[in-house]
Amino acid sequence: MKLIKLDAIDSTNEFLKGLSNKQEVQNFTVVTAENQLKGKGQMGAKWDSESGKNLIMSVLVKNFLFDNETVFNLNVVVSLAVVRTLKKYNIPEVSVKWPNDIMSANKKIGGILIENSIKGTGAITSIVGLGLNVNQVQFENLPRASSLALVCNSFFDKEEILFDIVTQMEQMVADYDKKASDLWEEYTNELFKIGVPTAFTDENENNFMGIIKGVSSIGKLQILLDDDSICEYNLKEVQMLY
Repeated sequence: MKLIKLDAIDSTNEFLKGLSNKQEVQNFTVVTAENQLKGKGQMGAKWDSESGKNLIMSVLVKNFLFDNETVFNLNVVVSLAVVRTLKKYNIPEVSVKWPNDIMSANKKIGGILIENSIKGTGAITSIVGLGLNVNQVQFENLPRASSLALVCNSFFDKEEILFDIVTQMEQMVADYDKKASDLWEEYTNELFKIGVPTAFTDENENNFMGIIKGVSSIGKLQILLDDDSICEYNLKEVQMLY
């Protein structure tokens, strides 16, 4: 693992993407920054982080995904790498809120943004962005946000957590072909609100109750409805109300 440390940058994802477009970059190269000026989340949402307090990182992953039908496999790997690491540090009630939020109980403590690009050879190169609230303790106008420091009343070593997460990622990628079904089962078990009657709203703002059953192989959320049918939803088609 090669680690590139930056003081301030617009976006670690954009920096790593630009670097990999200009030169050959080692697999699992990590870029981290103390301050990210233009961090982003899913669907262009802004990711704010207090300078120096949180883990802001991007990881290059290549030679893992080979077609569009398998891209969600990387979400599974990255989510589990974060969950396993946080459990090691005794973070309470860790889960993955589909598709890419990391939760402690009902508070968001992190977010994942994976950007895939297809090279001329057809190979897929991925930039995995992770923002994890570590030592920040104030979140203005963000009632659902929290941090490791807040939920544990203790401060943490960001770089130690970074190495643990990337080590987990590398191991899971290396073993994926042999352990895919086990990893998917583990991922399903770690889903936020799995098996619990939950309120949702769809893209037409219709509210409904359902029970999360899992995620399809291409990353759609599977929800059991009142009529006992299971409906699959893309990211923009459904939102959890909690």
